[in-house]
Amino acid sequence: MTTSKEVVTGTGAPHWSVKWDLVVGLEVHAQLITKSKAYSEDPNAYGDHPNTNVSVVTLGHPGTLPTLNRAVVDHAIRLGLATGCTIASRMHFARKNYFYPDLPKGYQITQDTTPICTLGSIDIPNTRSGDAHEARASLGMTRIGITRIHMEEDAGKSIHDVDPFNTLVDLNRAGVPLLEIVSEPDIRSGQEAYDYLVEIRRVVRYLDICDGNMEEGSLRCDANISLRPKGSDTFGTRCEVKNMNSFRNVMRAIEYEAQRQSELLDGGGTIHMETRTFDAARNTTMGLRSKELAHDYRYFPEPDLAPLHVTDKQKQDARATMPPLPRELRAKYIGRDGLERL
Repeated sequence: MTTSKEVVTGTGAPHWSVKWDLVVGLEVHAQLITKSKAYSEDPNAYGDHPNTNVSVVTLGHPGTLPTLNRAVVDHAIRLGLATGCTIASRMHFARKNYFYPDLPKGYQITQDTTPICTLGSIDIPNTRSGDAHEARASLGMTRIGITRIHMEEDAGKSIHDVDPFNTLVDLNRAGVPLLEIVSEPDIRSGQEAYDYLVEIRRVVRYLDICDGNMEEGSLRCDANISLRPKGSDTFGTRCEVKNMNSFRNVMRAIEYEAQRQSELLDGGGTIHMETRTFDAARNTTMGLRSKELAHDYRYFPEPDLAPLHVTDKQKQDARATMPPLPRELRAKYIGRDGLERL
């Protein structure tokens, strides 16, 4: 299998693209800039000493109750408006149940059937038939749909590289507020995934709701990758790739997976739904576990938080405080002022 680079055709396209279409959807987790955590008064601060920003609420001690951080809702509304989403007027929270050593409660508070934002989009340069800079200069854009944006809390962090014999657990990150941004399977190349992530980071930074530092884990990405026969509308079996710590590595992982899956399919093999990890040093992906389905998490409504109602005034107030968005500035400086690139 080719690992250092893709085999390409005489046109410069990867050889598998003659027979297969690449289909990618991204799940982006944006860690929010707030003073306290999503459902407790514990500080939301990166880099503090391990296990110092915790309390009985974060640790899920019996009898403790969560309290919703209003800033999390405000940040979600701002991002929903910035991406053209429909903002739900009424929703409820859910528990996502699973066991990890760094998940002290045994579940995450999230949203399942009633996400706060749905059906939005992000525009990226159209590179399907040309150069990214040329596309920007001509405002030629490709629209990537956003299925949903929902609020949830982060898990803690397992540390494997400090003690040679043991895995250490830091729970400072447990309960930190996140927005999960789930794209439609509209991405067709590693370059488009890269451009999409750049635009997501640009938007959350303009809105001042996330610092977008992927190296610190405040912006994280999982990629769902599959192939389907050229021209087909039927999706293939997807693999989810995790543990990518840069936009460049997301692009590399997608390109490798396309190559791996095409070679397997061309050889008469079968793609199995699974979760994989990316090894940046070797430029390969490796299987971790079979892919969980939604019912494995046993979602059910969060009994300790009341349903949430978002008013029209909240949406109007959020819109009034939003700065000019990147797409608006791009149209202004390129379209009106005649700049060649932005």
